[in-house]
Formats: sequence, structure tokens, C-alpha cells
Amino acid sequence: MAQTKKRILIIGINFSPELTGIGKYTGEMAAWLASNGFEVTVITSFPYYPNWKVQEPYNNSFYKKELSYNGNLKVLRCPMWVPANPSGLKRIIHEATFFMSASVMLMAQLFRKKHHKVFCIAPPFHLGFLALIYKWLRGSEVNYHIQDLQIEAAKDLKVIKANWVFTLLFGMEKFILKRVNSISSISIGMNRKIQAKSGKDIILFPNWVDTVKFHPLENRNQLKLKWQFSEDEKIVLYSGSIGEKQGLDALLDIADEIKNETKIRIVICGTGPYKEKLQAKVVDRQLKNISFLPLQPMETFNEFLNMADVHLVLQKAEAADLVMPSKLTTILAAGGLSIATAFPGTSLYDVIYQYDMGILIEPENNTALKGAILFACSNHQDEKRKNARAYAEQFLNQDTILKRMFH
Repeated sequence: MAQTKKRILIIGINFSPELTGIGKYTGEMAAWLASNGFEVTVITSFPYYPNWKVQEPYNNSFYKKELSYNGNLKVLRCPMWVPANPSGLKRIIHEATFFMSASVMLMAQLFRKKHHKVFCIAPPFHLGFLALIYKWLRGSEVNYHIQDLQIEAAKDLKVIKANWVFTLLFGMEKFILKRVNSISSISIGMNRKIQAKSGKDIILFPNWVDTVKFHPLENRNQLKLKWQFSEDEKIVLYSGSIGEKQGLDALLDIADEIKNETKIRIVICGTGPYKEKLQAKVVDRQLKNISFLPLQPMETFNEFLNMADVHLVLQKAEAADLVMPSKLTTILAAGGLSIATAFPGTSLYDVIYQYDMGILIEPENNTALKGAILFACSNHQDEKRKNARAYAEQFLNQDTILKRMFH
């Protein structure tokens, strides 16, 4: 692809082997670049998300270098503090410790062969300062890629309550946005918000999916046996991070209300700081129609997605167009039927509505969510499933998206 090896420096707190969220996409991007004629260096942390615990065999005690793809991919891992139960303040400290350790690694890169481009991934938003230091001292271009509007989310979800803190944070962010060479983000709605506060054109760089690895399967009901469910059960699946901001308590109320619908089972898959509390509540309320599963390995994940009859893509009202659910790409590729909570005018609502590939309800409306679950479990939705797969093939192909971004 590239006549001479272009050197790219990626700065981001999340990276593979994390299986979900930002780390998954950053890892896949780096691997693709290394396989397509680029020389890639990644400054990142040790894998910790979504468990908020450093994965074995990593120990997070000191810096570590990893080489792969015949030396085309060099990963420089930086130690940091990982809180077991991340609150607003703990997250700030967590990100600050990574910023400090990553700063040391960035300084070392100043004395290495120059990188042609710096690709900086937010959040944390302040990693942009590291990218700018490299730009000023080495003259490289900086692309600032925003996966999540972190400051707006913290404000709207009341993670931090002091207004003066947000004045400071938005000022810092504006300093970064004005000085990077280009800005990209993952949805049209997020791009609009970023353009309004930066005054710059924003590149659309959506999250992608491997449409070969993830695809529809014929024997969906038989697959349920693999996870100890019966073939005639309707599986309503939430898969992803289990935190308070996901609003999963609503599923407990709905499970209680539909407990007489004996063939409907709600399955919560994943890990996160709120999982144990949620499990305790299920036991206290004696809800027999909710099951918990751990994060599934990648080699069986396509079967796992196909096993579900309904996929829940839940967002709180305050999170509208602040994040674009990364899980949606694999659901669409597998031809899954999603129930998504989104307001009209947001990117999530618009894309699902336009291509008729899911059921839309307003956020934080338990009555609407219960109705959508009952409707989806009692009606065939083959057309929506076909539309989801077709959309993934046309718009979310990994190779097409990455070629367009790194032409």
C-alpha cells in the first residue's frame, strides 16, 4: 500500500488484548496498519478494561515493550494506577497516572526516528497535550481522534459536580482542538458537536467490524444449548460493560414484570464495577429469568451473538450523541435484532431508522423497553435482520474504512 514505510505513533490508554470498547478498535487499527506497510509505535497502558483489573499475565509494575508483525508494530506499555471501583475522582487520578508514565515514554520517542504522523485517541482528552509536544518538537502532523465526548459525559452524568472544574477542562480541550492538524470522530452526531466547539471540519472515522468473522448463522436456536439455555427460550441479551451509567437496574424491574412470560430470558454478559451489586439485587428479588455470563472469548463470540434473539443497546438520556455504542457494529454484522434507546435527531436513532434495522425507543422509558422486548420476542423480524447485515457489509467494512482514513 505505502511505497515507503510511513511511521505512525499512536497514543491511547486502551489497546488490545482488551476485547471491548476503544481498546479493541485501537488494537485492530494498529494491526491493520502494521500489515499494510506502516511502521507503528503505540504508547499505551496494560490491558485493564472493562474489568478494572490488569489482565494476566501482565503485572503493571514497570514499562514493557512488545514487538510483532516482523517488527512493524512496537507496543510500549506504561504502568498506571487502576482503581477496582472507579468513581469520578478515582478515574481522574487513574488517567493522570497514565499521563505521567506515558509522558516519560513520549520523551524517549523524541530521540528516536521521527514519526510522520501522531494518531492520538481520546478519552482521556488530555493525551492531546502529549501529541502536541511531539508535534512542536518533531514537526509531525497530529490527528486527534475522539471516541467519546468525555467532558460532556462527565458533566451530563454528574460524575463531577463543580462547575469551575468544567470551565477548566473545556478550556484545556479547546487548546488541544485548536492546535492539532485534524480531528476525527465516530458518528455524524458527535462530529456536529465537535465542529461546533472547535470551528473545524471533522473527519468521519466510524468504528468498523470484520464482516467475515462476524456473520449470520442458520442454526441460531440450536446454539442456545451451548450456553445451557433451551432452544425455545427467547434470549434478550445485554453484552458489554456493566456500570451504573448503563441503567441496567431497569432490566431487573422489567424481568419482575414479565416473569410469567416463562420463555423470555434476559442475559447480562460482561463485567464491570457494578456487576456484583446487580447480581446481589437479582438474588434479593428472586428473579429467575435473569442470567449472568462472563465476557465471551473472541473465537465463540459470533456464535454467541447469533444465539440471541434480541440485543439491547441501552444509553441514558444524557449520553445522546456523546458516545456511539461500539457493540452495535458486531450486532449488525451478525444480523442481530437490536432494541436501541435513542432520541430522534441523534446519530444512533437516525441510522437505525433510516435503514430499518432495529427497534427504537426513548431512553429511560421502562414501559417502552418492556413493550419492545415483548414485541420483539413475539414477532419475526427477519427483514430488520437482513437490513442490519446489509448495512454492515456496505458501511462498516474494516478494510474500506481504514484504507479511506490512511490512504
